This record gives sequence, C-alpha cells and structure tokens, in this order.
Amino acid sequence: MHPVAGQGLNLGLRDVAALAEVLVEAARRGEDIGSELVLERYQAWRRFDATSLALGMDSVNRLFGSDNPILSAMRGIGMGIVTALPPLRRGFMRQAAGLSVDPMPRLLTGQSL
Repeated sequence: MHPVAGQGLNLGLRDVAALAEVLVEAARRGEDIGSELVLERYQAWRRFDATSLALGMDSVNRLFGSDNPILSAMRGIGMGIVTALPPLRRGFMRQAAGLSVDPMPRLLTGQSL
C-alpha cells in the first residue's frame, strides 16, 4: 500500500485488533486458534476494509500524481466541493481515520477482549 496519509499503519492497527479479537473468542470457545476455520473468520472480517482501502489509496495516489490537465481540473473541483460541504468533509475525515469500519474491532473502541 502506498504510504499516503499513513493509511497502511491505520489498516495494520485494525488488522491486529481484529486478529486479537478473533483469536481470543476462538480460545474462549476451545477452538484451535491456528485452525483454518478460525483464520478464515479473521480474513472474511478484514477482506473488504483492506481491499477497498488499497484500491482507494491507489486511486488517490494516481489522481494526485497525474499532470493531466483534465484530472487536475477535476481534482480542483472535487477539493472545492469537499471544502465547501462540511458533512462531506467530515465523511472523508471519518473514512481516512478508519472510523467507518463496520464492525470496528473492540480494542480500537477502548473495550477489552
């Protein structure tokens, strides 16, 4: 993942918290925490967030790294719209901070496992 805005770190923290949650729950149920079934639960939980973030950050990197005048104009218009609409700006900020992940791993919400 491109290091745009530290999103790889944010993703990694969500991954670690989710893995810990899956493993603790499996251990409480007496499951083998290394079993394929347990690890598939983790993978299924994290797949959408990881894939969508990687694709989104790649798109942002390509959009902002391009010298194409049409893309440059679109960037300017898009940034102007985001700046002018506080609810849209807050939505982008929540997304960038990883706060729109559902379900959010409990460790990242301050809850204990």
